[in-house]
Amino acid sequence: MNAVTPVKAGRREWIGLVVLCLPALLTTMDLTLLFMAVPKLTADLNPSSSQLLWASDIYGFLIAGFLITMGTVGERIGRRRLLMIGAVFFGVASVLTAYADSPEMLIAARALLGVAAATLAPSTLSLLRTMFKDEKEGTTAVTIWTTSFMVGGVVGPIAGGLLLDHFWWGAPFLLAVPVMILLLVAGPMLLPEYKDPAGGRLDLLSVGMSLAAILPAVYGVKELAREGFETLPAVSLVIGLAFGVAFVLRQRGLSVPLLDISLFTRAAFSVSVGTLLLTTGLMMGIQYLLATYMQVVLGMSPAEAGLWQLPVIIPGMVAAVVGTGISQKIGTPPVLIAGLLVGSVGFGVLTQVDGGSGTALVVVSSAIMFIGLAPVMALGIGTIVQTAPVERAGAASALASTTNEMGGAVGIALVGSLATAVYGSTLDDNLPDGVTGQAQEAARNSVSEAATVAGELPGRVGGELSAAAHDAFAHGMEIASFVSIGVLLAMAALVAVLLRKALPAPAAPPEPQVAGAADESVPTPAQSA
Repeated sequence: MNAVTPVKAGRREWIGLVVLCLPALLTTMDLTLLFMAVPKLTADLNPSSSQLLWASDIYGFLIAGFLITMGTVGERIGRRRLLMIGAVFFGVASVLTAYADSPEMLIAARALLGVAAATLAPSTLSLLRTMFKDEKEGTTAVTIWTTSFMVGGVVGPIAGGLLLDHFWWGAPFLLAVPVMILLLVAGPMLLPEYKDPAGGRLDLLSVGMSLAAILPAVYGVKELAREGFETLPAVSLVIGLAFGVAFVLRQRGLSVPLLDISLFTRAAFSVSVGTLLLTTGLMMGIQYLLATYMQVVLGMSPAEAGLWQLPVIIPGMVAAVVGTGISQKIGTPPVLIAGLLVGSVGFGVLTQVDGGSGTALVVVSSAIMFIGLAPVMALGIGTIVQTAPVERAGAASALASTTNEMGGAVGIALVGSLATAVYGSTLDDNLPDGVTGQAQEAARNSVSEAATVAGELPGRVGGELSAAAHDAFAHGMEIASFVSIGVLLAMAALVAVLLRKALPAPAAPPEPQVAGAADESVPTPAQSA
């Protein structure tokens, strides 16, 4: 019996892919827009430090918390329907955010925006599985979709900075409105609908348990990264982990689980989740440090720092697409291994950055890292989605998105904490004479506070403190980079051992046949019917 050849995607599917990339880009943009608007926002709304913190964090918290739930909801009510509902709420929440007239309204609007964003990522990613049935085309589509997330992280600071130069603090959030309108108009015409025919009822207890696991865990990790060890974040993390264990145990006993735990018995799936988690974590963690370095040490504005990301993001996007194409010829594991090794070279270059380094070395190291790790992240997401059954693509897509969110939070926490600890210790050993008491304590907290303190001290002492803080921060990045190199090399070895067996190399193409012979031996679709 001849194997059934998957139907190739047509113009409608590829145009639909572009439409699906737009909300993916926006969800990443909105993570950075509020940070840039803080100076103007603070002047207009006068929020307390706690209110400002919640307005910044609640968007990411609720995205992470609701992704798994929304992925399963999409399989129950229809992935396209959930995407349309999410587009409406995302547009409304964007307007409410832009015109918030109090800190409380801003926090509420950002919370609604986070829940709406949680409907977009799993819906768009799982629809790709329905639209692109050919494995090679599906991998390419997922790669393009993944790069849209990366682009959002660069476009956000650039577009936001330009709008903030001419309008009020809320103007950048209105960028989402025309995109959501386009999605609502084009979606029904271009995107297919899909429901899991055996979806069953949504287990509300599992929904509650997933939120009780993810939200406290993400909060705990972020707060521990920001403030160091404190009782409340530590307890919150433990509570999240406890509910996570309970959630897994419950899923194993359900006939129709919220998250199919059996997916993790597939080596390709579980190794891809682990690789994506660690790769995203290292990239987000080091990008967090580099953003601080570029703005505090090199003195760039957020918009300038965003523009300098273009020489990084563009080669990375090209590498992701090229890597995907190569993986279709030689298999995914060799490309993953090569990407991890190239990424480790980028971190190696970063170890040469010091407090006096210019922009070039930072950009070159970032570009090498991104060229190596962008294909790893794209293929990791693609493997997670492609190895799951089509009826569980929504849950698998949600898990891939959740892995990205958790990876970012954990990466910033661990990499940031390591670099901060090294920074404080190094600065203590190199503080200039005349920096004592509160000034010393403030400078030790962060390189940003050190810059503020240096500006308040007499010229020579302030200059020496600034130089010492810059060198200490660069040393923190150096140590974090060495640790990252070790993690990447260990991941490459793990992929070589485990994933090569789970994802064998593509089969060789069939031998070409003499013209006319194929017509005699292979029935046409009409003859098969």
